[in-house]
Amino acid sequence: MILPAAVVFTVLLTIPLLTGFFYTFTNYQGYGDWHFVGLTNYKNLFADDIIWGSYFFTFKYAIVASLLTNVIALGLALILNSRLKARSFFRGIFFVPYVLPVLVVSYIFSYLFTNNLPQIGQALGWQWLSTSLLANEDLAWLAIVVVGVWQAVAYNTIIYLAGLQTVPEEIYEASALDGAGPARRLWSMTLPLIIPYLGINMVLSFKGFLGVFDQIVALTSGGPGTATQSISYLIFKNGFQGGEYAYQTANGIIYFLIVVLLSFAQLRFTQSQERV
Repeated sequence: MILPAAVVFTVLLTIPLLTGFFYTFTNYQGYGDWHFVGLTNYKNLFADDIIWGSYFFTFKYAIVASLLTNVIALGLALILNSRLKARSFFRGIFFVPYVLPVLVVSYIFSYLFTNNLPQIGQALGWQWLSTSLLANEDLAWLAIVVVGVWQAVAYNTIIYLAGLQTVPEEIYEASALDGAGPARRLWSMTLPLIIPYLGINMVLSFKGFLGVFDQIVALTSGGPGTATQSISYLIFKNGFQGGEYAYQTANGIIYFLIVVLLSFAQLRFTQSQERV
């Protein structure tokens, strides 16, 4: 029964992965002839300023977006888990951004950043907001963070809600009798009891943000200049359109290994906190 799935997995994933890994030792451009170049592609990666810039932007974006997403999602989950009127209605409303197409959402935000926000900035006299954030080399990445977080919060909120509903109500009642305030209950009881859910959300959100692509395409196309050029976008643009197939495939292999190691480290850290 597992044979069809194994065949599909091998044909669509394993063979392309091994083929791509083979081409990293060549000068293949995606077409035409190729020759073996050994480890040249991997050596050149470490001396490429554009590659380093894309890694810096991607990790900066992923770290900031992951932290904001989880803080906001946890706050929303705490509100939605309280005795709130029309709680089911609000849960449905907050999940809507997650089911909307990323490109559609990004194009809508692109219009807001380019037209509406500059008008607000001019009215308030804020110079930094008087022009499109997407055209600002220093602030364009923040616009991408806003879009990514706005859409990712919904899924993380659902996971946190599932975790909060596993916490026995008796614990809160006992802590209230002992005089523990809301902040104390959150820090000393709620967070330790939902550590597994926090770990899942951090790993999934960080991994997802490291692969940011659609928002880049719709909002900035990697600009201004190369200020918002993520690793995924760089691999796609230069690998498939710029004749650097083998070179960017080597970049993809390095990127894959980094993501695996970081995910593994996050899981180990979360598991250690659970034991504590």
